[in-house]
Amino acid sequence: MEETIIILDFGSQYTQLIARRVRELNVYCEIHPFNKIPEMTSHIKGVILSGSPFSVHNTDAPKPNLDSFRKQMPLLGVCYGAQYLAQLDGGKVLPSEIREYGRANLGFVDFESTLMKDLSQHSQVWMSHGDTILDIPSHYEIISSTETVKVAGYKIAGEPTYGIQFHPEVYHSTEGTTLLKNFLVDICGCHQQWTPDSFIDSTIHALREKLGSDKVVLGLSGGVDSSVAAVLLNKAIGDQLHCIFVDNGLLRKNEFEDVLHSYRDMGLNVTGVDAKDRFLSALKGLTDPEKKRKAIGNAFIEVFDMEAHRIEDVKWLAQGTIYPDVIESVSVKGPSATIKSHHNVGGLPDFMKLKVVEPLNTLFKDEVRRIGKALNMPEHLIDRHPFPGPGLGIRVLGEVTPDRVKTLQEVDHIYINHLKSTGLYNKVWQAAAILLPVQSVGVMGDERTYENVVALRAVESTDGMTADWSPLPYEFLSKVSNEIINRVKGVNRVVYDISSKPPATIEWE
Repeated sequence: MEETIIILDFGSQYTQLIARRVRELNVYCEIHPFNKIPEMTSHIKGVILSGSPFSVHNTDAPKPNLDSFRKQMPLLGVCYGAQYLAQLDGGKVLPSEIREYGRANLGFVDFESTLMKDLSQHSQVWMSHGDTILDIPSHYEIISSTETVKVAGYKIAGEPTYGIQFHPEVYHSTEGTTLLKNFLVDICGCHQQWTPDSFIDSTIHALREKLGSDKVVLGLSGGVDSSVAAVLLNKAIGDQLHCIFVDNGLLRKNEFEDVLHSYRDMGLNVTGVDAKDRFLSALKGLTDPEKKRKAIGNAFIEVFDMEAHRIEDVKWLAQGTIYPDVIESVSVKGPSATIKSHHNVGGLPDFMKLKVVEPLNTLFKDEVRRIGKALNMPEHLIDRHPFPGPGLGIRVLGEVTPDRVKTLQEVDHIYINHLKSTGLYNKVWQAAAILLPVQSVGVMGDERTYENVVALRAVESTDGMTADWSPLPYEFLSKVSNEIINRVKGVNRVVYDISSKPPATIEWE
């Protein structure tokens, strides 16, 4: 078993960021809700308590029993976690007279403390709390302070337990990685051996053990998650893996042919299915985004099921599920409110009766890309922007018709190619062109026109949960706009979306 750090989630917006920082230090970790503490086995080397939007004084605040691991293994409380420990032991936690948010500097650092080793005097940290620890129990030792927070960090005598009221996981805590490494390596004794190569070796071995000689079916999308899952499974079981790549008529220009060719070059056992007419027929007359998503999802299930049944004795369905999807399904708050149906339409119909295998369900998106690179997969697959399962079906706003899809494909082709040729493609997280259900007046060749409007979108993000719009150069936007209007018949106006998420979403539908 991998050396593991457990992160107990109290609902903080930064919990996944803690996990990312731990994994960047080549230590495997898992996030668990505070009310679902896992069994503490020998491979678990330490526990981190996350922050929380709650105050320890709220009647519904998270207050788990920590007896199953406290004093038996290292423990680090972050923000709320530190306050909870202090209050639990009889300390005094009260609302701050001055609410401390944002950058602060450590005015006092106990350099003899293992947790604070190699930090600088006046090290910058990030505070985000409304409560503060005013008095600590007698067996607590202060190991760091700021100008306004006396107990910025503490160590509990007689046990490997620490608490800090700042957030080491955020970028603005400039030496946060050093502090986390001190906890993981020097206090927990982790060996930092969780690397892409070790993940690949252990996953291939586990897949061989689990699947034996069984046949597995996998629906490929052209995206990085399903592609990496396919390569891992192919290395484990070879042609026992049967891949299905469906052309739903809503992919980018030439994408079906190009990606199918890449998959076959990679040695995958893949069947390409032309189902354009089925999908476009199912979308006829629909304008409501949810009805469009449902129609696309149902069509995919029908096509996938039909193709899967052509393969005899299939026992498993493989999926490219990644860790954020798993975390969301067992969230502290329960599954979040539905803003829209999930992009990755499809799923397992009850009547297929297949067991599910998900080789990537412990990885974040950036880790999936690193695994793909370690597997020497083609860069155009690994670095591909996220692309929604319904494809251009949710980028053609209003009714989806063959002509409107073709128009958007041409616009998108120009936009994406310019991003790639100018070196901007890998500098943005996701880019999209959207065909709007409005027309505008224009002038072409001294004639009045009344034609379509398209919007261009580019965002910067790490996981898609939040995103900022990308400030693409004016010269770039001007060139792309001119080429779209000159080359794509039926488009006479191009606009650029400068909305961030939240409040907007990345996709328009």
